[in-house]
Amino acid sequence: MTTTKTLHANPSKSRTPRHRAREFALQGLYQWLLNNEDVTAISEHIRQAHGFDKADAEHFNSLLYGAIKDVTTLRAGLAPLIDRQISELSPVEHAALLIGAFELQNHVEIPYRVVINEAVELTKSFGGIDGHKYVNGVLDKFAARVRADEIGAGKKS
Repeated sequence: MTTTKTLHANPSKSRTPRHRAREFALQGLYQWLLNNEDVTAISEHIRQAHGFDKADAEHFNSLLYGAIKDVTTLRAGLAPLIDRQISELSPVEHAALLIGAFELQNHVEIPYRVVINEAVELTKSFGGIDGHKYVNGVLDKFAARVRADEIGAGKKS
């Protein structure tokens, strides 16, 4: 019996250029969290990865550079919503939360449900068994703080 390896943990899902950008941004943040490398070096390395040409490069830049630039503010916003120290999060959960929080705050053109779903999907693909549930719960609470008007409008209709 032969098996075929795929380059993605969830090959059956259609992956949009934005989703691919989030995948690559997650990988870059993971690398930054573990090694504290220069973001430009991380970005250049990731841009050489197989499949990057199918990613939304502009969104990738926004997520990677933006989340790192705003990391102190993002962590401060997430800290009261989590049940442990940020340093105790897995690097995948940490990176997915940073991406989700950054998108919720800075990309209001993307519906909050899409942002949360994308962060959950990233965690399902790259994280531990139940990490996606944790990311979902934290980002739901974060969205209630930063997108209250959008969430309220959705409940009224």
